[in-house]
Amino acid sequence: MSLDSATRERIESLLQNHRVVLFMKGTRNQPMCGFSAAATNTLNELLPDYHTVNVLEDPEIREGIKAYGDWPTIPQLYVGGELVGGADIIRQMYASGELHQLFGAAAPDRTPPEITITDKAAEAIRQGTANAQGLALHLEIGPDHSAGFQLAPASDHDIVVSSNGIEVHFDPGSAQRAKGIVIDWVSTVQGEGLSLKFPGAQEIGSLTVQELKARLAAGDLTLVDVRPAQGRAQAAPLAQARVLEEEGYETLAALPKDAPIAFICHHGVSSRGVAERFAAHGFTKVYNVEGGMDAWAREIDSSVPRY
Repeated sequence: MSLDSATRERIESLLQNHRVVLFMKGTRNQPMCGFSAAATNTLNELLPDYHTVNVLEDPEIREGIKAYGDWPTIPQLYVGGELVGGADIIRQMYASGELHQLFGAAAPDRTPPEITITDKAAEAIRQGTANAQGLALHLEIGPDHSAGFQLAPASDHDIVVSSNGIEVHFDPGSAQRAKGIVIDWVSTVQGEGLSLKFPGAQEIGSLTVQELKARLAAGDLTLVDVRPAQGRAQAAPLAQARVLEEEGYETLAALPKDAPIAFICHHGVSSRGVAERFAAHGFTKVYNVEGGMDAWAREIDSSVPRY
């Protein structure tokens, strides 16, 4: 596509006024896509401050930046007016240490972490990766202790750790945050999956919706709704709930570490993952609402839509 002169001037002004600019979906504190989240997680490791442009709020910039650098996807990182690349390149440069050099940061610590993979988790991983020929198991742990597994090709810059016969690949930042973690396989009434426990993290408590109702009535609990906007549009958050997506992780993480805090989602699965992140950050009274909003609609308030 062609780039009109007005949009070009706006882009060039942004690049002239800020050494580091990330064109992304959402903001640094609230990225609105996985690739933008991956890019900000990486940059947050190295830079106390950088400029972001939310292309979702500016269609002209969203299309114009693609034409400006002849790069078809978002996010895009510019440093000193030059295009560096998208999320994959940012992560590759971080893993190799090139990004550290670019920003004048110290070389990354590449010490392999000690991790534990339980027998149940190891068996589940073996079954799940049986047909993943040529792919490696990667674990990324963000600065906020959000974690995700993925199967992807191995890189020469990966930090590789073996436990219980399973190899796990890390980038440098994830490797340091993985020190002492236990990877387990958990089963709940909502489903099964891999779970991470960080050293010193408190156990996650469980609340039934009946218990949640009583705690909310007593006013001795902070409830956080972790559902995405689409879910909240189908069934509005409870009146007392704070919304993670609207307030951002950092705001809620500033609560007192001994504050009772419960997390609720659709069925109680993704909320447990968020609860684990808060427990890893030192919160001592963390709860997951079992069954989530669906259980609340079934057992407490039938006027709440089920979806």
